[in-house]
Amino acid sequence: MRLESMAQKKPLTIRLCGPRGFCAGVDRAIQIVVLALKKYGAPVYVRHEIVHNRYVVEGLQARGAVFVEELDEIPAEHRSQPVVFSAHGVPKSVPTDAESKNLFYLDATCPLVSKVHKQAMRHQRLGRHVILVGHSGHPEVIGTMGQLPDGAVTLIETIDDAEVYVPQDSDNLGFVTQTTLSVDDTAGIIATLQRRFPALTAPAAESICYATTNRQDAVKAAAPGCDLFLVVGAPNSSNSKRLVEVAERSGALQSLLVQRAGDIDWSRVGDVSVVGLSAGASAPEIIVDEIIQSFSDRYLVSIELAETTIETENFHVMRDLRDVELTSADMAFVNGSR
Repeated sequence: MRLESMAQKKPLTIRLCGPRGFCAGVDRAIQIVVLALKKYGAPVYVRHEIVHNRYVVEGLQARGAVFVEELDEIPAEHRSQPVVFSAHGVPKSVPTDAESKNLFYLDATCPLVSKVHKQAMRHQRLGRHVILVGHSGHPEVIGTMGQLPDGAVTLIETIDDAEVYVPQDSDNLGFVTQTTLSVDDTAGIIATLQRRFPALTAPAAESICYATTNRQDAVKAAAPGCDLFLVVGAPNSSNSKRLVEVAERSGALQSLLVQRAGDIDWSRVGDVSVVGLSAGASAPEIIVDEIIQSFSDRYLVSIELAETTIETENFHVMRDLRDVELTSADMAFVNGSR
């Protein structure tokens, strides 16, 4: 019976991107919450989603994390418990508010986001008005703009914005970018600004992070010839949505964002022979495994690895948590049993 079932399955190649999934900053942020729970016990409060992934958030909630949008939501009886700031970064006003409330906080801001904060502050310190290329309302953008006084930063989202922007002093401008943008789109915006404002000063180092660039490069390599390209990620994950766009631009006939295997609309999958698969920087590997298994239930699957680089970056947690052992079992809810 099983042999007959296998014979009925159509062959399918899954072109699996590498790198994919968690970047070092996301991994560190999740570790911080897990270690805080081990060291201080529940509840541990987290301001905003620690990373943009519902599966991760729910997994941490099951372990005792409580997610809030504002510090005022933390009840008075729990103000001795730690509160963690998300990987996206926060405005300067947030730690100031925490200190005024005598809260113990752990800042899980990705070090590469903190680097952008420092780049923006350096521009301002040297007398430049700061142009931030990014998406309005994204927590990382809110955090970066919140490092500087009101009016010190102008947000540019598109080439059209760059074409119509009129600065007060075009000879004293510096730019930074959100870390999770489309590399190609951002290059077009920067080129427009540089054409209009030749004195525009770039940051000392690239603002778009290595993980964003690497995942987009892998998708570009894998997408040509794909009948369908799936990106694992959340609808509010900027870097995941950019991967969907990159896949479509790079030759995939169809590209979709999915959060879980259960989100796949099999009626839209159709007659496929090659499926590309990647995951945004906040999407856990356990969901990638789940999706591969879901295809294996329906097709005779072979895996083809589309790997463009190997990432070795590792960001350490803060000293307050380094005395707590982190085991593979602690992270199995996102990494699986590997």
